[in-house]
Amino acid sequence: MIPVPGFEGRRVAVFGLGRSGITAARALQAGGAQPVLWDDGVSGRMQAEAEGFDVEDLTVADWTRFDALVLSPGAPLTHPKPHWTVEKAHEAGIPVIGDIELFARALDALPQGQRPRVVAITGTNGKSTTTALIAFVLKQAGLTVHMGGNIGIGVLALPHPTPDAVYVIEVSSYQLDLTTRFAPDVAILTNISPDHLDRHGGMEGYVKAKSRIFQAQSPDASALIGVDEDWGRGLADALEAKGETVTRIATARHEGDLPVQGWRAAPGLLLADNARIDLTEARSLPGRHNAQNAAFAYATALALGLSPEQALDGLKTFPGLAHRMEAVGRIASDGGEVRFINDSKGTNADAAYQALASYLKVFWIAGGKAKDGGIEPLRPLFGHIAKAYLIGEAAEAFAVTLGAVPHVVANTMDRAVQMAAEDAAAAGGDQVVLLSPACASFDQFPDFEVRGEAFRAAVLALGAVAEAAV
Repeated sequence: MIPVPGFEGRRVAVFGLGRSGITAARALQAGGAQPVLWDDGVSGRMQAEAEGFDVEDLTVADWTRFDALVLSPGAPLTHPKPHWTVEKAHEAGIPVIGDIELFARALDALPQGQRPRVVAITGTNGKSTTTALIAFVLKQAGLTVHMGGNIGIGVLALPHPTPDAVYVIEVSSYQLDLTTRFAPDVAILTNISPDHLDRHGGMEGYVKAKSRIFQAQSPDASALIGVDEDWGRGLADALEAKGETVTRIATARHEGDLPVQGWRAAPGLLLADNARIDLTEARSLPGRHNAQNAAFAYATALALGLSPEQALDGLKTFPGLAHRMEAVGRIASDGGEVRFINDSKGTNADAAYQALASYLKVFWIAGGKAKDGGIEPLRPLFGHIAKAYLIGEAAEAFAVTLGAVPHVVANTMDRAVQMAAEDAAAAGGDQVVLLSPACASFDQFPDFEVRGEAFRAAVLALGAVAEAAV
């Protein structure tokens, strides 16, 4: 745990007792604060009471007695309208902050020579893979690495800071909206495409939230930005106009960028100095988007003092991230094999686009709770689809969009996997069955992890050999 100083003897309201909320309360208490907790759910309040916390109904509390509100990232700060706790905090004139801001304040309180280094990653897609990849590369090089934030362990539950440590933190737009002092040594924005617009009041608000990852960086810090989209290029331009140094990373050559090329026939990174890094041995990093993730990891490793050889060794041995282009099994077929790829984390069209672009021909399982625009943005890649197997609420709408593209409404995951496996085997040779839903999971599954595990279970039930055992 990372104790949070600065609130000694003072009352701090904590709303939302999920992973980040209860961890923040523990860290505040460890730093000498008096956290006062509340949650709309009874189970959260019961857990807090069982741990001995002061649980008080914040709807009727005297907010003039609080010095800050620590807000769950799941509660709206501004849109569609501020959460009622935010309104009460504003009326009382106290700051509204989150767990990432508490983490930043804890590090600020350390003497200069005792502070660890921090790598922070955000973006619409790719941030979890990039986070895990960077952590792996740094660990393989012998560094002390703690990974958490929006992935895995809540940031304040990570081990106590030591000068030799590197914290690799995934941060969401919701978390960044609640920061002012967060100043990573390396800040990464993988990409930007429309997402969570209802929570940020539109695209400009979403981009502004993402850009907060760079707001407090020191002049000697590193800013890495994916510039395949206009929004990323515009943000890089804006930071450079302020005199900040930006490393641009792209999947096509742009002057001044760190480009990624050769991602299909011969996966590799073509660096600014024209040196090529061959990624053909990195089996867990297929596709253009993963080459870009590798470029972020490579640039981060060099920014933290690693050699090119150390960075490359980590990239080649990275085992991959669960539910993100994860090879889960294979079945021998006539003249080849059928491989099953779990990309359950592909919860929007942009993520599914990257997955589909990684293969020339796939048997594609898609559907769930659709995002705005459905799969229309995937139309340029419809030629990659041997056949689609549609599940969940979006099945009928996706069928209309696919039109003449071979498809079937399978409805359930089990049926989709069974049908896709049979068709792929009948096609002969080496084939790929890809789950990349382009949808949220909430119509049939609690989250994308459960959906991915359902896919894995259905694949193994067919007699597939688990990829790890191959």
